[in-house]
Amino acid sequence: MASAQIQTLLRFLAQDAKVPLAMAMGKTLELQKANLLTTEQIGKANLEVLEDIFKDKKTAKQVLNSAKRISKKRGASDDSKSSSQKRNKTSKPLKKDATPFEIESSLGLPGASVNGDELNGTVIITNRAPLVLAFAVCVLKYTMPGQPLSSRLSLAQAVASANSRTKAASLGIEEGNSAEQEGWGEGHPVVKVLGRDIRVLKRWDYDPNEGNPSNEAKKEGQSESLQDEQSRMPPLWGVDLESLRGKESNHSTGQHKTADNTLPIFRPESARSYLYRAFSKPVEEGKTTPKRKSVTTIEDEKEECLGRLLSAIDTVCQSWVPKLEQAELDRRAWSWYIRVRPDVQSGVQGWGEKGQVKLSDILALQRGI
Repeated sequence: MASAQIQTLLRFLAQDAKVPLAMAMGKTLELQKANLLTTEQIGKANLEVLEDIFKDKKTAKQVLNSAKRISKKRGASDDSKSSSQKRNKTSKPLKKDATPFEIESSLGLPGASVNGDELNGTVIITNRAPLVLAFAVCVLKYTMPGQPLSSRLSLAQAVASANSRTKAASLGIEEGNSAEQEGWGEGHPVVKVLGRDIRVLKRWDYDPNEGNPSNEAKKEGQSESLQDEQSRMPPLWGVDLESLRGKESNHSTGQHKTADNTLPIFRPESARSYLYRAFSKPVEEGKTTPKRKSVTTIEDEKEECLGRLLSAIDTVCQSWVPKLEQAELDRRAWSWYIRVRPDVQSGVQGWGEKGQVKLSDILALQRGI
């Protein structure tokens, strides 16, 4: 069962069917054995089969009805993506007292529900910065597996931002030293992401599982010793050093006086929103005057492109995880990005231009570089 399929199935069970996460994780294998891998297949299944899997008639009905509802929506809109992804993309702002578990759930990223041939034949249009962001988000899942999605998005945005500034400086667009070079990051811990040192803020008071309705999952994870828990890296924020320098400079000149002494960080919501906007389909050959698309269609296509890209990168990472140490995986990931990044002009006029990325080139990285 492909990783993207597992993620989509888990997302459906936990978010759409409201099945406790611990139960959802334990039932994916049983659903696979029953050949119930998609919401369409689950929606057409006999209730008795689901009752046998979930051992509870009420839960089985809940899953069946949710699958039927989603399948009906897809048929009406000819949409192949899960309704949970759509809800995530257009969801209302979280309530102020949202739990960490609710926050992490709201940041979910799409996967691809296509076969290998379709994934291999996909071409997307983007520029380099969001591709760096996508690689970093995926690779961090394996190089820092203890980090929640909010942290991975923040750290990935820190890498993309630092890389963009370095590129801008090399082209003469940015002048002077960076905030890091001027020492604004001193005193903050450092982690390495895609070979680059990133200054971080430790989130000691943050438990991403707080508010998880499934207490069983948390209890099962408490078998490790207290010493192991204390030595483990806590969730992290990527520190926005350029904003910190600007903030302190404004304070010193009196331009921006405020009682807010919080440290500027890269927000995961902004990184996620950037990913959803940054990838699109190429114009089909032979169509000189393409039909104007609706906003909804454009958003759906962008989400589909993002899901396929993340699935391709994730597939490559999974293929190398058994063979490489985490530090080596991080090092190689940057060379993978270099190999597949969009082929655009290197001069100032080409800065920020978009180009093609073939997912077949990304998937070929499974064979080495």
